[in-house]
Amino acid sequence: MKRIVYSAFVIFFVCACAHVEETITTCDVLPMIKSAEFKSKRFAFDGDVALSINAGDEDTRILTGFIAESPLEIAQEGNKSLHLEVAPIEGITSPEGYRIEATADKVTITAGSGAGLFYGLQTVIQLLDAEGTIPTGTITDEPEFAYRGLMLDVSRHFFGKEFVKKQIDAIAHFKMNRLHLHLTDAAGWRIEIKKYPRLTKFAAWRSQALWKEWWFGDRLYAEEGSPEAHGGYYTQDDIRELVKYAADRYVTIIPEIEMPAHSEEVLTAYPELSCTHEPYKQADFCVGNEKVYEFLENVLAEVIELFPSEYIHIGGDEAGKSSWPSCPLCQKRMKEEGLSDVNELQSYLIERIEKFLNSKGRQIIGWDEILEGGLAPNATVMSWRGTEGGLAAVNSGHKAVMTPGGYCYLDSYQDAPHTQPMAFGPYMPLQKVYSYDPREGLNEEQAKLIYGIQGNLWVEYIPTEEMVEYMIYPRILAIAEIGWRNPAGRDYDEFRQRAITAVNRLRDNGYNAFDLENEFGQRKEAQQTNEHLAKGCPVAYAENAPFNEKYNAGGETALTDGVHGGWTYTDEKWQGFIRSGVDVVIDLGSEKEINSVAADFMQMCIPDVWMPAEVIISLSSDGEAFTEVARIAHEVVRDEGLSFKNFGWSGNAKARYVKYQANRGPQRGWLFTDEIVIK
Repeated sequence: MKRIVYSAFVIFFVCACAHVEETITTCDVLPMIKSAEFKSKRFAFDGDVALSINAGDEDTRILTGFIAESPLEIAQEGNKSLHLEVAPIEGITSPEGYRIEATADKVTITAGSGAGLFYGLQTVIQLLDAEGTIPTGTITDEPEFAYRGLMLDVSRHFFGKEFVKKQIDAIAHFKMNRLHLHLTDAAGWRIEIKKYPRLTKFAAWRSQALWKEWWFGDRLYAEEGSPEAHGGYYTQDDIRELVKYAADRYVTIIPEIEMPAHSEEVLTAYPELSCTHEPYKQADFCVGNEKVYEFLENVLAEVIELFPSEYIHIGGDEAGKSSWPSCPLCQKRMKEEGLSDVNELQSYLIERIEKFLNSKGRQIIGWDEILEGGLAPNATVMSWRGTEGGLAAVNSGHKAVMTPGGYCYLDSYQDAPHTQPMAFGPYMPLQKVYSYDPREGLNEEQAKLIYGIQGNLWVEYIPTEEMVEYMIYPRILAIAEIGWRNPAGRDYDEFRQRAITAVNRLRDNGYNAFDLENEFGQRKEAQQTNEHLAKGCPVAYAENAPFNEKYNAGGETALTDGVHGGWTYTDEKWQGFIRSGVDVVIDLGSEKEINSVAADFMQMCIPDVWMPAEVIISLSSDGEAFTEVARIAHEVVRDEGLSFKNFGWSGNAKARYVKYQANRGPQRGWLFTDEIVIK
């Protein structure tokens, strides 16, 4: 019995155009193909099909092996044929593009590269019906972006090589070509480096299996093999195996070695590389210490030998830099190099590492913080803090991979939070991911430097393989389609139907994908306009209690526009307050009978969003003298997940002006409210 494609992975899609007489130009393939014309006749993969390949030796080996394990019934000899050929195609500019020409007795796939032939085969497999046939006709297809990736964090929780292979199978089937592995972070070093054995004998192991228990607990590391040791790592042989497995599916693995921050595990194993030279004290490398560059270059030299990827990811994000201003070595380095601040000191490290990698024929890519202090000459930026980093990169002539948290962070809730396991980020359903356009707002020259798109899965709160797949699928399918086709004409409802089919097949083939077909959906309050006495009325904000511009929700009309927020404070419907609490006065225009005043607040402690500790509601007829009608005390307690609470008063009164105040508790984080409802 043949193995299912990619180690027990295959998806059968039923073509929407089967068995009709007229020409059809659409079909149920994901990501959507660029153009197609299908006829009513069918080509059958029934064992009477001979294979021929005209390509280089390595591509021929890969494609022959893939077809042998696929559902395509091929024989050494047959009356029909499947022919694959590397050759130029008129109208196709990408080497990953392909053309399929199918008649009743022959299927020809032509592409500019082996990868293009491979993607043509993925389309053929998706077109197969239950009888093993595909429609005849012509398909012309190519990707929109060269880089189409998934980032998997294997530091916060470690996942073995067989699981990684399984994810490679899936993303390759959907024509994605990069797997970015986040191999190092405070929670564990995950790659064998022979020159520094303490990285895997000690820094790869910690005292708690679950990241959240370790992070909010003792944060201790452990010796390999000790009873308290939890973690793991990939040996160099494991890495070679993964790299070859991915390459045989035209996927490039990009390793990430974090610097200068997120390096607590390194600096505890080798404390002499920190500013204090003490274990368990530092997260940032000592940028002034020459031994740090010796260490990083030695590590990267071994990484380069294992990974043939063009890019080596060097992190670069969230450096605290707290010890650098007082560190004699860092200050000496700044003086010698003429650096004005610690941002330029970080840039010095990035540029020096770039020179080393460039000397080895490699390029650096890093999170958008590598822009701070000046960008290394040849660096590519991975923009995660919104889209600004990508825009800054392209404006300075650098390539950018777009992966903004609001669209591409797969550790966020994908459905109503009360129906989902705990997540790190706010509500980000499939529809939100699919709405993203990496080139939005860019001119033609800027757009040329957008290299691609990537979905990121950080796993602080995702400890199991089943949960990893649950969070990846189906949202990575939206990333795949954005990376493959131009956003013009995208139709979410049509895409969702194709995604439901894909999810069901994923589940049938052993992937723990989210059940998209039974999605709960948006918060019900956000689905309709609320009619009430204050709708459309002006709101005056106390001078010392302004809303935050980043979360303005429309500005001074936001709290009386009749619109409620959804499951996330990032949906531009929740108004945020960070400097102070809420302190507003609503003018109803004339004195009116009032029976209730209320507002919703949300709490999500991970991003520092809290309930108010006290709400005060006061009424006035003249806007000067206010009478307090309610003072509501609330004990703010840290919890997990997302919650909502309504704070209000009910009674009978007359007033023209309504003052609503919400005071922060000892946490001093964010307050978010969406609408002050007066009835």
